[in-house]
Amino acid sequence: MRQRRTRSLQWVLVRRLILLQAAMLAIFVGLCAAAFWIANPTLLVDNEAAVAALKGAVERDVNGRLVVRETEELKQFRESFPHVWYIIRDRTGQSVRSGAVPEVYAGTPGLLLDSVEHATLDLNRDDLRPEAYVENTTTKAGPVQIITSTRSSREQTDGLEVNISATVDVARNPDGSRNWQRALPALSLIVLTLVLPIVLVMGLATLVTTPAVVRRSFAGLVDTADQAARIDINTRGMQLPVQRVPQEIAPLVHAFNQTLARLAQGYDQHNRFLTDAAHELRTPIAILRTRAELLTKEPQSERLLQDIERLSHLAQQLLDHQMLERPGDERRSVDLTELGRRVTADLAPLAIEAGYDLAFEPPAGAVHVKANGMQIERALANLVRNAIDHGGGSGTITVGIDGGGGIEVRDEGPGIPPDERENVFQPFYRLQPQSRGAGLGLNLARQIAELHGGTVSILGGSERGARVRIELPVSSC
Repeated sequence: MRQRRTRSLQWVLVRRLILLQAAMLAIFVGLCAAAFWIANPTLLVDNEAAVAALKGAVERDVNGRLVVRETEELKQFRESFPHVWYIIRDRTGQSVRSGAVPEVYAGTPGLLLDSVEHATLDLNRDDLRPEAYVENTTTKAGPVQIITSTRSSREQTDGLEVNISATVDVARNPDGSRNWQRALPALSLIVLTLVLPIVLVMGLATLVTTPAVVRRSFAGLVDTADQAARIDINTRGMQLPVQRVPQEIAPLVHAFNQTLARLAQGYDQHNRFLTDAAHELRTPIAILRTRAELLTKEPQSERLLQDIERLSHLAQQLLDHQMLERPGDERRSVDLTELGRRVTADLAPLAIEAGYDLAFEPPAGAVHVKANGMQIERALANLVRNAIDHGGGSGTITVGIDGGGGIEVRDEGPGIPPDERENVFQPFYRLQPQSRGAGLGLNLARQIAELHGGTVSILGGSERGARVRIELPVSSC
């Protein structure tokens, strides 16, 4: 079954943000359209506002002539637009004007302007004469035509003028009502034309910025994940930092830290149990050995002593495993030559009793490594004991030290098959299930070597037997 790929958070955010922005923009456009539809606003530009102010001011005097009263609205408009001018005509030809009326607008308008409701009179762009607004409207004085503008020349601007013009004419039915069935496709196209570029720009901005923001926001989480990947059995008490972790992820990191603390506590309790059990075993084993030595020298008593020795060695190996928990600050300069000579001498009686010759090959001079001497001594002792247990009971076991920080133990037994050379380092793994060893010696030696930055390997060659080598970094002192 194909494993499903995990989703990328940043691309999920990108897609959802783009969809959210598009939806919000569509809702905003819809609300604006609804508001305009309900309010049906009338937007006035300056010239149209001038007409609106003049409508309420146009009257007739007692003689029936057109007059423009100075209403409050017109007065306020003049204060805002001091250059306003206008021409007001009725259908009888009477007119009233005010302000600096450009000559081009002073003539009699054509019949077309008499028939339109309103229009903007715009001249050539290079012409300094201003645009004007004309509207045929009904006032207190009756139907009139108003031509007006808020300025007499385009030079009377504030330096910059922006004109935005939009005309929306909806198709109508014969009765004058709007025909939305015909208008909606065109309106949809207009809205799409206006909204689509905005959505594309917003989507592109989101596509570019979101991954960078997500990577920056989760940089602390990446560092925390890297630290979590480096946690092993020797750093089980480590706690992951939460200072740079996003607030939403912090509970997960706290829960992980609590799990690490519980695991470390359980591991320590387990180690203490093994240590106490190994210590407790040493006393009855010593009593058994003493009593067995008092027995008559017979084959059965000899085998009993060998079994007791194996049991004692297993208890010692369990203690050696707990010794690996000691802190690294106990390391000091150790002379491997002297250490190898001492271990060889200590184990010589055991090797000779098992039927071997034990040889020691020292280097030309001293070889110093920075290590915990007791641990290195136990690693070498386990390799020698392993050779005694599996070397075939004859031949020579050789302990060699070289100037490169190497320690070798060689025997002349059946050796270790190439395909088993990695398996034998597993705890309690034995090539022969009925063999005398417990399967802990090589595993312990590897753990001690790795704890000191070294390695343990089983070497091949033309020689008969097994050849196990420990390599440790040599110190300068």
